[in-house]
Amino acid sequence: MKGLTQVIAVELKLIVRDPMSAFFALAFPAILMWVKMRNGNPLPGGLPVIDATVPMLSVFVIGLAALVILPATLAQYRERRVLKRLRVTPASPVMLFGAQWAAHMLLAALGTVLLIVIGLVAYGLTAPANVAHVLLAWTLSALSLSSIGLLVGALVPSGRTATVIGLSLFFPMVFLSGAMIPREVTSGSMRAIGDLTPMAPAVQAVRDGWVGSAMSPVTLGVMVAIFVVAGGLAVRAFRW
Repeated sequence: MKGLTQVIAVELKLIVRDPMSAFFALAFPAILMWVKMRNGNPLPGGLPVIDATVPMLSVFVIGLAALVILPATLAQYRERRVLKRLRVTPASPVMLFGAQWAAHMLLAALGTVLLIVIGLVAYGLTAPANVAHVLLAWTLSALSLSSIGLLVGALVPSGRTATVIGLSLFFPMVFLSGAMIPREVTSGSMRAIGDLTPMAPAVQAVRDGWVGSAMSPVTLGVMVAIFVVAGGLAVRAFRW
């Protein structure tokens, strides 16, 4: 257990030291929040923009870490033969995936905390109505989206290709799911398409927990199903 904790700590340091990863996971979401708050009119229904923006951007951060940074890291390790060297150690694919997931989701957690602090201090963010539900939704979001990222990282041979694939998954999901544009202001057709993306349940669940709405068991079940299916495929497809 101590060895696994040390691996997670080292991986997190490596991620944070990468200027691009640190900027897009920590600083860029805060910039997006500032841009959104320049027009601070309440959303249709009266919800303050900041109370929708922070939950939305928290999923943005999870998606960036899970779909872009995580698979690129795994693919780079394969490309640089780091995984080949790990193969002769007691490490298993499940252990490797667990360490990578924990390190990248700690990065996403840092980004989320930064958003919350800025929202509270600068924009009058309302505290979440149900902290336990928000934490549950955030964790399931991290598990479901990361399982897709791990699957990409298990299959793709190079870091550059993994980045391209990750961005190709990330940007459509972000714009269609409600992680960037509130669903209240999008068209019905855009919402219908967005509902088909794996990120949509994450956005809905985190927002529901934040405002205190009842969380849909179907939404939570979809995230669990994505985690089980994509995560299982990632373990089976992984090659050192």
